[in-house]
Amino acid sequence: MKKYRLKNMDCASCAAKIEKGLSKLEQVNYVNVNFANSTMTIDTNDIEKVKQKIKELEPEVEAEDSIQKKSFVTTSELAENKWTIIKAVSALFLLLSGIIFEKEIHNTPYHIAEYAVFITAYLIAGWKVITKAIKNILRGQVFDENFLMTIATLGAFTIDEMAEGVAVMLFYVVGELFQDIAVNRSRKSIKSLLEIKPDYANLKSNGEVKRVSPESVKVGENIIVKAGEKIPLDGEILEGKSFVDTSALTGESVPRKVKEKDIVLAGMINQTGLLTIRVTKLFSESSISRILELVENAVTKKAKTEKFITTFARYYTPVVVFGAILLAVIPPLFFTGQTFTDWIYRALVVLVISCPCALVISIPLGYFGGIGGASRRGILVKGSNFLDALTKIKTVVFDKTGTLTKGEFKVSEIVVKNGFDKEELLRLAAYAESHSNHPIAKSVIEAYGEKIDQELITDVQEISGKGIKTIVNKQQVIVGNDKLLHLENIQHDKCDVEGTVIHIAVNSIYAGYIIISDTLKDGAQETISLLKKKNINSVMLTGDNKAAAEFFAKKLGIDKYYYELLPEDKVNHIEQIIQTTAKGNKVAFVGDGINDAPVLARADIGIAMGALGSDAAVETADVVLMTDSPLKVVTAIDVAKKTRKIVWQNIAFAMGVKLFFIVLGAFGIATMWEAVFGDMGVAVLAILNAMRVMKA
Repeated sequence: MKKYRLKNMDCASCAAKIEKGLSKLEQVNYVNVNFANSTMTIDTNDIEKVKQKIKELEPEVEAEDSIQKKSFVTTSELAENKWTIIKAVSALFLLLSGIIFEKEIHNTPYHIAEYAVFITAYLIAGWKVITKAIKNILRGQVFDENFLMTIATLGAFTIDEMAEGVAVMLFYVVGELFQDIAVNRSRKSIKSLLEIKPDYANLKSNGEVKRVSPESVKVGENIIVKAGEKIPLDGEILEGKSFVDTSALTGESVPRKVKEKDIVLAGMINQTGLLTIRVTKLFSESSISRILELVENAVTKKAKTEKFITTFARYYTPVVVFGAILLAVIPPLFFTGQTFTDWIYRALVVLVISCPCALVISIPLGYFGGIGGASRRGILVKGSNFLDALTKIKTVVFDKTGTLTKGEFKVSEIVVKNGFDKEELLRLAAYAESHSNHPIAKSVIEAYGEKIDQELITDVQEISGKGIKTIVNKQQVIVGNDKLLHLENIQHDKCDVEGTVIHIAVNSIYAGYIIISDTLKDGAQETISLLKKKNINSVMLTGDNKAAAEFFAKKLGIDKYYYELLPEDKVNHIEQIIQTTAKGNKVAFVGDGINDAPVLARADIGIAMGALGSDAAVETADVVLMTDSPLKVVTAIDVAKKTRKIVWQNIAFAMGVKLFFIVLGAFGIATMWEAVFGDMGVAVLAILNAMRVMKA
């Protein structure tokens, strides 16, 4: 799969035409052409055949390596715009001259001069449109905007409405110019959201510091980052301390304090001190590269609305053309007093109005803007289809630990039984948990605080979802939950203990339990409250016991919660929730992205939280939240809803205005002047409206 930039692709229907044509080639396994950012993503074993096909479909369009171009608007495109302005001004001068002298010479021997002026103005303004229409017809591609404009304006000449024919072509070309400017401005605005790629790295080698490309730096090499510079690669701080701006990655405006041994990521901005960093990942594998790749590739997964509009436009234009032909022919043939000249003019007005540019351009731009706007807020959405799906969420299922709670466990209470003392209980638990990376195990080891002699530990058995069984200094030690006590037939007096708890048994004798405290994340309660206001249900899943689950569920205001779950149990619960959810509604799962990959994959929408450094999360989830704030879930839904609202505003506005002017044109009320607004005016307004989504 490779990405190419499509140079000179100046219309949305061209993009659809290229995609459809290439998809029919045997050499192409997959292709996606995106007008919003002028790119083509393709899987092919014969790129030369692909380029040849593009030339057949659209001779002006060239496929070039997207890496070679950094700007959406090239110098040649700017020159083309200037040339269009010059031609438009010249044509306007001739048009005004023709209109001024038209009445005086219309019925004189100098009538030929009237034709010369208007035809010259027409050719200056519309030569490119006319030649495109002819080329497309010769290739069997009849129904596009160039064909519609050419037929409509030549028709105006045939019924002696030359001034209007020239004016329509002129305003169409000017409208196309404004449309190109609006599209390019939109593209640049979207691109600016993603311009977080570092330009260079200060490589420290043999006591010297030299500026190099980030792509050339290897893992294990050291780089220097001065105050005000972007951190170019992921790495660990060897020397220095500073505050770093993480807003480009996470959308958070508050700087983060970093020091020696802390991990920093490419794209962060060093604000104060000088940092020496040991590189831990190649640039291609860095966080910033993954973000850029995700956002750029997101446009390949199209929403149903995008696919519908592309298909709709394909059939809409031919229907309008044949409808215009019937409008021109039927009334004069079947109704007395009706003239062909009058009804042909009305049909030409309908043709001018009918171009579907506003829809075909503004909708992909709207979705692309929504994805870019979300990324600016630290939310990576992997496709416009997922952006649409976020608007249909009716149930959000949260993992508890690390998602709603901080996962920063601390020993808060030690309760002993059967003559054991607290120090001995904590020591045995720490020894038993010393091989585990689980946050609870780490909290016990931290509370113990002394060096663990690994030679005293033998025969470690991890019992999935229950705990650990091991030998510590020739004593059999069992550490785990209540299920493990029952499994081992350990007699104990209390099963349900409020909070997160681990039970300890020594040589099959119950020794007591340790209570581990966790705390809610900032914004967790507000998240649940805001979801309720949106009529979205919240469900909590946890491997903790009933008492701990109940405690946090009450604190959060969550009515449905399930506890003592193994990883496979979470998948089963998600499936049950999906089965009981009404058709058309979506179920999202929010997890920390490390242990929840199976559930993230199974949910309608998998949302990985705080998973910037987690490869599993980035690969599996549909939406990746760059920070560990639960409130980002609400933000993601809000951005998705605003995007969809703007997309449907454009659909309703474009269809409504066009239908209105088609009716006016059919009844002879609207002239070609109104028709131009009904076409190009609507397209420009729809594009400008689509740009609003970036500020969602």
